[in-house]
Amino acid sequence: MSTLPRLAVTGSTGALGGLVARDLAARGTPLRLVVRDADRAPDLPGSAVAQATYGDTEAAARALDGVETLFLVSASESADRMAEHRSVVEAATRAGVGHVVYTSFLGAAPDCTFTLGRDHWATEQLLRDSGMAWTFLRDSLYLDFLPLMAGEDGVIRGPAGEGRLAGVARSDVARVATSVLLEPGSHRGRTYDLTGPEALTLTEAARVITEVTGRTTTFHDETVEEAFASRAAYGAPDWQLEAWVSTYTAIAAGELDQVSDDVRNVTGSAPLALRDVVSRS
Repeated sequence: MSTLPRLAVTGSTGALGGLVARDLAARGTPLRLVVRDADRAPDLPGSAVAQATYGDTEAAARALDGVETLFLVSASESADRMAEHRSVVEAATRAGVGHVVYTSFLGAAPDCTFTLGRDHWATEQLLRDSGMAWTFLRDSLYLDFLPLMAGEDGVIRGPAGEGRLAGVARSDVARVATSVLLEPGSHRGRTYDLTGPEALTLTEAARVITEVTGRTTTFHDETVEEAFASRAAYGAPDWQLEAWVSTYTAIAAGELDQVSDDVRNVTGSAPLALRDVVSRS
């Protein structure tokens, strides 16, 4: 049995995992940072580094040996994402991990409009069937990303119509994850829908961004055909184009028009609104 810390965090070199790892370390919690590149792992007090990729089942199983609780940040978007998730879930099971806290997506379902949400649903099923305890953090789209959806001309383009989005701040997702990881037993078998305090149309979101930043931002409602055409120049594979466009069609379908109290219920404090996030950026 490994003598390394028994709480493992993946994604610590990224935005969300980094926030969670730093918060836990600041609280004096020993961590095992499972990373692809050990040279990029953050230098945190009480932490140990284990190197592995999701797709290397053997290496991941060694990296997770002796782990009781695993914070599993979903893999980067790719055509092989589900294969990587299957591999790391198998590795966690083989290593004897007791509880997995997984970052999923709001409304994850086998037929949800957002194509990548289907992968999240499939990963949830893998974890449900694994024999390990689980907690799912179903994040809405990040509020931090909304200003970046505008092009150089300040226009957000996509087929979202008048659909509403209850986006969530990345920092609020991190706060929830930290709370769950500190007391995982209290959250076994729970699924949390993580949203901000309000649901906005993209027209309303653009207005908020304009008011806070002083940079004129607007929303242009493309047709689906226009959306694919306007993104074709990026040369992205079909699965990626479908994911990009379905981000907007999921909003139009009302699948992200859901305001949840789970951030407050888990952490004890209210989530940030878009205006708060943009003001802090």
